[in-house]
Amino acid sequence: MPMRFVPSAMLAAGLLLAAATSRARAQHEGHAPSDTAMREMAMGDSAMPGMHGAWHLMAQAIPVVTHVTHGAGSTDLTEGYLAQAAAMARGSLIGGHLQLAGTFNAEGLTMKRGELSTGAFGEGYVDRRHPHTYLHEIVATGLGRLRALSYSASVGRGFVPFGTDDPMMRPFEKYPINHHLAQLLERPMAIGAVRWRGAIVEGSTFAGDEPTSPSSSPHLRRFGDSWSVRGTVLPLRGVELQGSYARVASPEEPRGFGLDQRKRSVSGRYLSPDGARYLLAEWERTVEIDPARDAEAFAYESALAEGALSIGPVSVALRVEQTDRPEEERLADPFRTPRPATDLAIAGITQWRSVTAAVTLPGATLGPVRGYPFVEVERLTARKRVATSVFDPRQFYGSDAPWMASVGVRVRLGAAHARMGRYGVALPDDAPIRALGADRGGMAAMDHH
Repeated sequence: MPMRFVPSAMLAAGLLLAAATSRARAQHEGHAPSDTAMREMAMGDSAMPGMHGAWHLMAQAIPVVTHVTHGAGSTDLTEGYLAQAAAMARGSLIGGHLQLAGTFNAEGLTMKRGELSTGAFGEGYVDRRHPHTYLHEIVATGLGRLRALSYSASVGRGFVPFGTDDPMMRPFEKYPINHHLAQLLERPMAIGAVRWRGAIVEGSTFAGDEPTSPSSSPHLRRFGDSWSVRGTVLPLRGVELQGSYARVASPEEPRGFGLDQRKRSVSGRYLSPDGARYLLAEWERTVEIDPARDAEAFAYESALAEGALSIGPVSVALRVEQTDRPEEERLADPFRTPRPATDLAIAGITQWRSVTAAVTLPGATLGPVRGYPFVEVERLTARKRVATSVFDPRQFYGSDAPWMASVGVRVRLGAAHARMGRYGVALPDDAPIRALGADRGGMAAMDHH
């Protein structure tokens, strides 16, 4: 089937990625190596990707107020809550041969109803982002090296090697609509990864079912019913190209009787060495398969381009997205859908287009705590992807062009994590994105850790 890209977004992303690649090539040819690279060269043969640093601790929360015009049920709403409340730890033991990663997420306590976010969907929530599980991530990774080949093995509950980074470590408070098309998270899994110079290959097996509530425990009886592979190439400093594929068994039906998924993702990413310039362009396609007939039931695509630029203490970010969303039966609460679904049918597919702009202002410091105020505005449009869809977005929202605006403060204790969603040798050496509030002081603190 032909890909349905957002033409203007993809053209802009291509031009930006080309410019970023050109700049990265100049840095690659003429600049001194990064602090991380220098540490690894000093360590000689014992060094490998993912084996630098000892322990890094971080806690964050975002008090935020969001206003939506033409929200679900054709209403205007204003809500406030504590989003992205999480504590994270990363560390290494045994001379760097054992890595531990853990994330506790408190959104089940701070935003039980979910976060107001028109267009969002997943885990029984719609037009709200669902709270993540309390035990968001707990992964142990063993690392080794055989001459020029580095390798790692990871086990635990966390991010499956598929798609792009978790949005929590990207420059926007509001998650993109494609979160459940572009990432696979909170699964019990086993991952193997190998790295040779600038090439990384990961493979995993995991349990396909997604959580049904913040306190959901993994269904270990389903472990191994799904798998994924991801290849990553790092051709130049700061440039990353990724392609991945996953077969996910019945993610929305815990007993395994629902539709299976076949998922594809490709992306290009650039981040300058100081974290001040960032760009991501990605495309995903998810096909739902009826296992009884081994035939395609539904298909959804997403194309996204986002970037951020920091000028001194101020950062600006822009995201353009087009994503297909399945429209399922809603409960009496228009922000919820039944889980598990009552049947395998949907009421239609809505194609969402959105443009999001964000500004992060200079931060304030109170002892070890830093706070970074931000303003974020999003314009959306929604239309039926096929004329036969029963769900009519214009009728439901009272408009085909909702607005959403958010103001808040990103509060953090400790330096920002650079990445979230990769383990072991699959984790490239990057600085945090400055638009997250990772200023030079925060980066220095991270180097210290």
